[in-house]
Amino acid sequence: MSKKSSFIQPYLQALTALMVVSLLVFSSGVGKLIHTNFGIEPAIAQRISPGEVWQQVYQQLPDFPRENKYIDKESGKVAENNTLASRLLRYHVYVKERAPNYRLDWKLTLADYLGANEVMYVTTYPGNDTLRQNPLEGDKAAISRLNISQRNALVQILVNIFTPKT
Repeated sequence: MSKKSSFIQPYLQALTALMVVSLLVFSSGVGKLIHTNFGIEPAIAQRISPGEVWQQVYQQLPDFPRENKYIDKESGKVAENNTLASRLLRYHVYVKERAPNYRLDWKLTLADYLGANEVMYVTTYPGNDTLRQNPLEGDKAAISRLNISQRNALVQILVNIFTPKT
């Protein structure tokens, strides 16, 4: 055995042991436990659905833009319940899979709308499949018209809605 291979061999053994232990831990289900602690808590998800939350947003922020003048593809009528708040919630929770009870996650979502974080895709934006006109550009414009106080109030209301009361 050469000097070089005898030097590397303990590291390879340690790496192999680490890989085996990792495989055992994650295949035993512990990895699932670790993952669920960072996502939406089951109690929150069962208690409040995004379909109900948009109405609470407008109750607490009556001046928040509705942006609900889009036409439904199936009925041909105005989809009044397809609001900016409902699309914001669906984008945040279902498209980006961000936790609804953390301020930072909501700020990242607003940064998406403001073009300062991740790219938003027309094809995956809520309403693309149900409305005649994709509401993404209108929604981005509506969010950009909000001032910092209005955006902070929106974030706080959303976090309050999704944070369990103790």
